[in-house]
This record gives sequence, C-alpha cells and structure tokens, in this order.
Amino acid sequence: MDTVSEFFFPPPSSLFVNVMTVVSSAVVVVVGLSETRGKNMKYSKFWNNTNNAPKSSNLSARLGMLLAYMPAFLVGVVLLWLFPNEDRRILLLKSALILHFFKRNLEVLFLHKYSSKMVIDTVITISLSYFSSTAIMIYTQHLSQGLPEPSIDLKKIGIALYLIGITGNFYHHYLLSKARKQGETSYKIPKGGLFSFIICPHYLFEIIEFFGFAFISQTIYSLFFAIATALYLTGRSYATRKWYVSKFEDFPSHVKALLPFLF
Repeated sequence: MDTVSEFFFPPPSSLFVNVMTVVSSAVVVVVGLSETRGKNMKYSKFWNNTNNAPKSSNLSARLGMLLAYMPAFLVGVVLLWLFPNEDRRILLLKSALILHFFKRNLEVLFLHKYSSKMVIDTVITISLSYFSSTAIMIYTQHLSQGLPEPSIDLKKIGIALYLIGITGNFYHHYLLSKARKQGETSYKIPKGGLFSFIICPHYLFEIIEFFGFAFISQTIYSLFFAIATALYLTGRSYATRKWYVSKFEDFPSHVKALLPFLF
C-alpha cells in the first residue's frame, strides 16, 4: 500500500465509488472477453444484417454513435459549469474528458463513414458505460480533494499520454475514413500509419489516452477503468483481426491486432 500511495490517492470513503470501481471495471472486462469469443457488440463491421431484432429497435450507426457519446460529453460540461473553481488536477481531468468526447462527436458527424445499423441495446450499453465512467471519474476526483497528494506527481506524464493518444486516435480514424470513397459501403483493408503493422491502431491510441486520464487523475477508479478499457479493446481488436482474416484472402499475415509484431 505504501508503494501505491506514492502514485495514487487513497480510496475515498465512499462505498458507492469503491463498489463501482470493481463492478464497472469487471463488466467492461467481461464484455472484452465476450468479444474474443465471438459475442460482439452489434455495431460497425460486427453488425449482423440477418439478426432477428425488430427493425424498430435498430438505429442508423451515425445516430447510434452520437447517442453513445453525447451523454458523457454533456455530463463533463455540466460538472465543469457547476464546479468551475476546483483544483488544477480536476480541471485538467474534466477538460481532457470533455475534449475527448467532443472530438468523438465531431468525428461521428463529419469524419466517419457508416454503412450499417446499431441495435439500440448496444447504444444504451455503450452510452451508459461512457456516461457512468466519466461521471464517476470526476466525482472520485472531487472526493480526493483534501486527501494527501501522491508523493509522485504523474500529471505531466498523463497530459503527454493523453495528447499522444487523442492525436494518434484521430489520425488513424482519418485514415479509416479515407479507406472508402464517397458512396462506397464495402469494407477495405486500411493502409497507412500503424495500419501497416496492426489492424487497430485507433484502439491502441485510445488505450494510451485512457491511461492519460488515469495518470492525470491518479485515483484508483481511473486506473482500474483504464486497465479494464485496455482489456476490452484488446478483445475487440482480436475479434476485428479475426474478421478481416475471414473476409480478405489477401490480408497480410504480419499485420497483428493491437501490438506491432506481438499481438
């Protein structure tokens, strides 16, 4: 515990936060394991056009992803507006989270090309996960005010990781958007950037971004959620590579899922 206290705030005296640290992280990890077993979240290339869900329960992918990201963005904005005079660390965390979801919403509206639907259950699941994790991350940071600061300050490292993550994620989303020409709906093997080595560099940079949140925050909740997110995206990237291999006979064998040359 002495080693942990050098890097992270002590757990707050909140039963809700401590329970949610375990529960929310465990749920995300379980979903990640389901991805590796073929039980994929029904969006993007894993949308099943033959599923038995009523048409009324399906949304366009653009609307679905906007509904998935918007609540988390709004809760960050509202909490920044309601509590604007908190310490530097919490202002950094709020600003980073707001910018993250603001970017996501702009990408949904103006960058990504969609050719599928989303099951409304998937929209609700993703939206609740992002909304609750954002709100709890900020609330946990609020509770940490007044507690002894970790002896090792990771804020600058966190900001660096966050900037690397959000920039790399956007760049590879841009490359993905250019893989298909206007009006095309079929998937292609993406090229450029780290796509030459891994099929999900956008996930890799998102993981880096979430560890940026954790290092800016230096709370146990943010660390657990970053680890859980990494495990979920590992499962998603494994399933994505498996999908590409099944659809493209010429898929390069050296292109891994998430980590160049390794996995």
